[in-house]
Amino acid sequence: MRYGFMDWTYLLVVIAALISAAVSARMNTVFSKYQRVRSACGLTGREAALRILHLAGIYDVTVQHVSGKLTDHYDPRTKTLNLSDSVYNSTSLAAVGVAAHECGHAIQHDVGYVPLKIRSAIVPVANFGSQLFWPLFLIGLIMSLPALVKAGIWLFVFALAFQIVTLPVEFNASHRAVTMLTENGIVREEEKAGVRKVLTAAAMTYVAAVIGSLLQLLRLLILSGAFRRNDD
Repeated sequence: MRYGFMDWTYLLVVIAALISAAVSARMNTVFSKYQRVRSACGLTGREAALRILHLAGIYDVTVQHVSGKLTDHYDPRTKTLNLSDSVYNSTSLAAVGVAAHECGHAIQHDVGYVPLKIRSAIVPVANFGSQLFWPLFLIGLIMSLPALVKAGIWLFVFALAFQIVTLPVEFNASHRAVTMLTENGIVREEEKAGVRKVLTAAAMTYVAAVIGSLLQLLRLLILSGAFRRNDD
């Protein structure tokens, strides 16, 4: 079969899926554990977020509720800090940690953190690349059009670049979160380890995404190389 050489590369997809599943399971386990631990401060996620923002001198960010599980995020376009069902009104250590992490992004935005600026700037290109890379690559592969194959690969590289830039943004936000929580007495010293475990588990989902994308890029390169050999 002409495209029989493609079959074995699905192993890379399986490996990426297994890594992602393992990291997601770990994240859910850790979050669930510390979701059952009430923070000593007694603040809800919303209250903790507002306190951190105000301590950082930020008063123009709105803290609001968003539906879903672990859908927490900061939107720099609207200056809104969105907290999920399990964070917004929860007084758990996990909720306080996640809320503080999102505040870390708001602080990054406020101080002009360069990696965040870079990530925001490449969002349109990354979205375009993630949507179109596979159709272009596949059409080029089937129709023997190397230019389309290369275009598909480059579009995927742009999407991968976004994921890579996201890593320092996420780790820095977590670092800011732990610092703000401990230095301002929102969490006690003995609670800091729990907060770090929650935020580290969350950060590893981004690491897993990058690993998965690198494996996908390897697959694309292998397929394009096999394509050229068949075409010779």
